[in-house]
Amino acid sequence: MSGPHDRLVRFTFDHPERAATELRAALPAFVVSQVDWASLQPERGSVVDPELRETETDLLFSARLRGGRAVLFYMILEHQSSVDRWMALRILRYVVRQLEHWRQEHPGSELMPIVIPLVMYHGPGGAWSAPRRVEALFDVPDEQPEQWRALVPHAGYLLDDLTTAREEALKTRPGPPMARLVLLALVYGRSEQLAQRLPGWGELFTQAHGAPNGAEEVSAIFHYLLLVGEEGAKGVTVDMLRSVVGAQRTEELMSAWFEEHFEQGRQKGRDEGLAKGRAEDVLRILAVRGVHVDTSARQRILSCTDLATLGLWLERAVNATHISEVLAQ
Repeated sequence: MSGPHDRLVRFTFDHPERAATELRAALPAFVVSQVDWASLQPERGSVVDPELRETETDLLFSARLRGGRAVLFYMILEHQSSVDRWMALRILRYVVRQLEHWRQEHPGSELMPIVIPLVMYHGPGGAWSAPRRVEALFDVPDEQPEQWRALVPHAGYLLDDLTTAREEALKTRPGPPMARLVLLALVYGRSEQLAQRLPGWGELFTQAHGAPNGAEEVSAIFHYLLLVGEEGAKGVTVDMLRSVVGAQRTEELMSAWFEEHFEQGRQKGRDEGLAKGRAEDVLRILAVRGVHVDTSARQRILSCTDLATLGLWLERAVNATHISEVLAQ
């Protein structure tokens, strides 16, 4: 099940007009001037690893340059709180996968389209500090380092670090009010500053609510804020919601939020119960096989909540003769 960040981002930036707003803000001016923005459209069939869904959202768009050449824009939005030092390597892997997929779809083409990766970051852990080019990740000799780096793969990505943008800059970015509100929500939704800053977004909310489908779009933002915001900001959020969409719509949205909130709690409880049972199964199999489990290993197994890891340990326990064979990295 996708998380609140993923749903809000896809709901917002899957729309070409709003995606163009973000791309225009982050791309170099010479690229912006060459793109036929009327040709921008989403491409389906993502090839990003499924296990990364909780930390990032990916969107792929195609467009035409003024001369007719195709270009792909690969937008990745990072949700996680810590900066990923290896993002450049991951970007390289993603781009290669996209190009391999493109070649399968265009077997007669002798050239590939340009792929421009863009990372949008809104994690609460501070500004982005990871290398933005893959060649910076290689351990090259101190002597003549640039010549060595010329021999390794070269790839990079553009970065829109939302955490370094001032609130006023986000509020006045060109583009639809909905897109600007979503950027503000992503940056401040999980912060202690939400209750203080939310009243200043009233005009943007009013503008967004007055647009076509505005009621649905504004409700999506408030739903997100209710899910990710701190408890102390809930009252301010509900007051703002009521002033924008009215009392009846507020009650409907609150009911939906409570249902999802409690469902997440139930799912967490089910996962914890399943993890506990699987951990006990690992220990039970080891006991039957006569494998000694010391106190440290027992605690490690019982405290593990990752079902995939526990499943791996369970498979190993069937044939293990020593606990190290089960817990090996």
